[in-house]
Amino acid sequence: MSRQPLPAPLLAPSAPSARKAIIAGILVATALFTPMVAGAGPVMAHHHHMMGKTPEERAESVEQRITTLHTRLQITPGEEASWRAVAAVMRDNEARMRAMVLAREAEPAHHVDALEDLRTYEHFVQAHVDGLKQLRGVFEVLYNTMPDDQKLVADGVFAKFGDRHH
Repeated sequence: MSRQPLPAPLLAPSAPSARKAIIAGILVATALFTPMVAGAGPVMAHHHHMMGKTPEERAESVEQRITTLHTRLQITPGEEASWRAVAAVMRDNEARMRAMVLAREAEPAHHVDALEDLRTYEHFVQAHVDGLKQLRGVFEVLYNTMPDDQKLVADGVFAKFGDRHH
């Protein structure tokens, strides 16, 4: 599948609001169709890269994320107990998502209509949201014990999740 360049009027609309509307439309279309085009079914793009990997490779990936976060957040020996709870939720979330992906992959091949695809995608997204809620809960305990300078580091690590208009 080759990508065709967008016509010039779509790349450079005259009004900033029109440009934002076009970008939003592209992002929505990408979010809706990328998993299907990529052959991953409704699995979230976040987990798309895990498709085809062995369970050992998937486990290694979550362990790498845990190690990287531990380092970047500058976890102290006094914070290790709270950190272990965060790491355990990260592992549980990954295991839950992995089980969902494996169950989806194990289903017999059949035609998936748009409604079934959306329901499955919703199921994955809801599991992801539930996992984030659990993670936020245990991370909040850790974060609340951090000194202010370390909280600033944590804020920087997680800054990609929203605009910072302070």
